[in-house]
Amino acid sequence: MKFKWFLSFAMLFTTAMGNLLAAKVGLLIVATGKYDQFVEPLIQSARKHFCANEEVTYFVFADGNIPHAEDIVHVFQNKLGWPYDTMMRNAIYHQHKELFAAQDYLFALDADMLFVDEVGSEILGDRVATLHPGYYETRGTYETDPLSLAYVDDDEGDYYFAGGFFGGAREEFLKIISETTWRVLDDLSRNIIAVWHDESHWNRYCIDHPPTVILSPSYCSPDGLEVDYPKKLIALDKDHDEVRSDDI
Repeated sequence: MKFKWFLSFAMLFTTAMGNLLAAKVGLLIVATGKYDQFVEPLIQSARKHFCANEEVTYFVFADGNIPHAEDIVHVFQNKLGWPYDTMMRNAIYHQHKELFAAQDYLFALDADMLFVDEVGSEILGDRVATLHPGYYETRGTYETDPLSLAYVDDDEGDYYFAGGFFGGAREEFLKIISETTWRVLDDLSRNIIAVWHDESHWNRYCIDHPPTVILSPSYCSPDGLEVDYPKKLIALDKDHDEVRSDDI
């Protein structure tokens, strides 16, 4: 009896310690308009593959039908229209930054993605960027308008990063979204929109504040294309015009 009691206590202690040691990770998703159709399969795939040893909370900013669950926080967000639905994502996160106070790490990703293999503690770092799958062996297409705050000079930039998956430790992530938000708004006040919207500003930020963790294109891989690296997180192939339209 004493042995059984000790064994039960040990199991409870181990479970409790595991919960204490687990990092709290927030996954941020903007899914307005027709993008809400991607949320449930994305979260289902994340529950299977994303940070399985951590405590994950899904923050979904949407105006449509979002699954109800203990690990999902749904924040109502109006559809802004193209290109503002993507360009203003960091502004949306910044507006609701108080929601993330309990998180240790925060990661943002496109709604139309799926986790297809294990993504674990290797992504946990202060500033985390993902090499763009289309430019990971080239310089990439930075903003070339010197009037934009996303502008990158010809002698700057070693890597081009995808806007589809990035993040970091909470305080560093809050710095990212704060600075990129005011840069986007400053550009807009002068009628300037960077060539790749929020991604252009993210690349400018990474030049000024180099990432502490650089992920391979495995973490933002195009769906349906043969690549020479393993796929962990895929960007789904879709009709962009159809999902961006206002038609129901």
